[in-house]
Amino acid sequence: MEKTGNGMEKKITVRWKKSSIGRPEGQKKIIKALGFRRLNQTLALPDRAEIRGMIHRVSHLVEVIE
Repeated sequence: MEKTGNGMEKKITVRWKKSSIGRPEGQKKIIKALGFRRLNQTLALPDRAEIRGMIHRVSHLVEVIE
């Protein structure tokens, strides 16, 4: 777990940009597991390996904002 200089966990900002309609059930479940509820929603998620792996699986549906 990476932390910033002040002891806080790093965050990654992710926006859901493309609908999951017509996608495999697994991809829909990943979108829901990340915490998205509606299209164009932006979330600040912990920058951990598990989260990055989930984002990688649905990278065509989400956008990582630096």
